Amino acid sequence: MRDAADYPRAADLFNDLEPDPPKRWTENGPGLVVAALATMAAGFVADHYSAPLTLMALLIGLALNFLGNDPRMAAGLGFASRTLLRWGIVLVGARVTIAQIVGLGPSTLLAVVLILLATLGTGVLVARAMGLSSAFGTLAGGAVAICGASAALALATTLGERRVNQAQLALVLVGISAASATAMFFYPLIAHSVGLSDRQAGLMLGASIHDVAQAIGAGYSFSDHAGEVATIVKLTRVALLAPVLALLTVFFPASDGKKTKLSVPWFVTGFFVVAAVNSVVPVPPIVGRSAQTLATAFLACAVAATGIRAPMNALLGTGIKPLLVIVASSLVALALAFAAALLIF
Repeated sequence: MRDAADYPRAADLFNDLEPDPPKRWTENGPGLVVAALATMAAGFVADHYSAPLTLMALLIGLALNFLGNDPRMAAGLGFASRTLLRWGIVLVGARVTIAQIVGLGPSTLLAVVLILLATLGTGVLVARAMGLSSAFGTLAGGAVAICGASAALALATTLGERRVNQAQLALVLVGISAASATAMFFYPLIAHSVGLSDRQAGLMLGASIHDVAQAIGAGYSFSDHAGEVATIVKLTRVALLAPVLALLTVFFPASDGKKTKLSVPWFVTGFFVVAAVNSVVPVPPIVGRSAQTLATAFLACAVAATGIRAPMNALLGTGIKPLLVIVASSLVALALAFAAALLIF
């Protein structure tokens, strides 16, 4: 088994790893081109076959995994999985406004926060019960609790490579994408079968489905009003990504044993700034749509690059236990979201 430092590197906000030597911009070219082509291919498949973009980007990236061993690809793939990821997280703030969150009402907002914490905690507890690390439980549970693959990438970036390696991240991305696609299909059927109202269904779907697109799609598949509620609830969960990342600096301090002050990474600050601007400044629709398109493209490219860089031998040897963490967290999120929908509306 290789040491954590031997795996391809992800972003490391705590400087647990020695920095890579400076590289010329042109060295990013080959890896960036491959990641971009993989993303475009994923977009084509997603558009023509109504498949989740994130899942397609990851699967195509894994299919190109053999390119990850080419040293010419390292710089560009690293840039895609680090820099593009961080800017993608910043641009996700363009989907959120303060007014949307306040409009939920205090009881709904409190329910969303409690569901998030309980789901994340379930991930940690189940991971520890199965002999896995708390960091992996945080990664898997947080991905379920917040916003799927986007949260998984952000959490892995904050935790650092020494705590969550590329194989574990790739496995969570596979599991979370599959779980989100499954939820998008089955959760609206559950809501219909038990006779939930539009508002109840919107809360249940928005508070339990993993990825943003799947949560919103499931809401609108129930009804237009359910789709509106699901969108606001889901975007509230997205907004909670920033404080969760900030708190991780307290629970997962730097690995050298030194105390770490509560600090906010620049991309988290950027997320808040963009969300605030989107709340108080009239943003032209074309600007908002462009920001969301860029965020989707950057995150999909980061996912594709992660798939290409993932050490497949370690990934294939992980077994079923890590996937059970995702399943357990998903079931807890669904049960609590269903209960909240019945109690609040």
